Amino acid sequence: MSSIEFWEAKSLADMSTEEWEAICDGCGKCCLHSFINSEEEEEHFESTDVLREGEELLYTDVICQYSDIQTGGCTRYSERQTLVPTCVQLTKDNLKDIFFMPQSCSYRRLHEGRGLAAWHPLKNSGSKSLMHELNVSIKGKVVKETEVDLEEEFEEHIVEWPEFDCD
Repeated sequence: MSSIEFWEAKSLADMSTEEWEAICDGCGKCCLHSFINSEEEEEHFESTDVLREGEELLYTDVICQYSDIQTGGCTRYSERQTLVPTCVQLTKDNLKDIFFMPQSCSYRRLHEGRGLAAWHPLKNSGSKSLMHELNVSIKGKVVKETEVDLEEEFEEHIVEWPEFDCD
């Protein structure tokens, strides 16, 4: 008889802090610079929690300076909100607004009822090897923000691979 894992038995809202943190697969995609492209020319950018008609989310291969480009982890995780005020911390309260998270994001997958992917470290004895092997993570695909001028080179760094998901 197999036991039910916590992510199968509990909703995200019911998870403990430790369980919540364990759901993160560590792919690093949430640390990529992304932008909302709009068909309409707007004079003022307004923050949004949904994509509006005529808008699309564009990902770049440019990643936060504090990201470990080999593992996908944050090198300054406990300080990230202070060091990078725009760093979005996904919480139980803002989970409903996760349109900006890649399709493969484990929080998004659970929130949408798709379950954890077979490559998730929780299903692989804590190993990220399968995730890297299947090209779900940032490993080998990114450049640090300190090495790029996004204002000048933005279009050269737009990529589609962050939307890749597999199971």
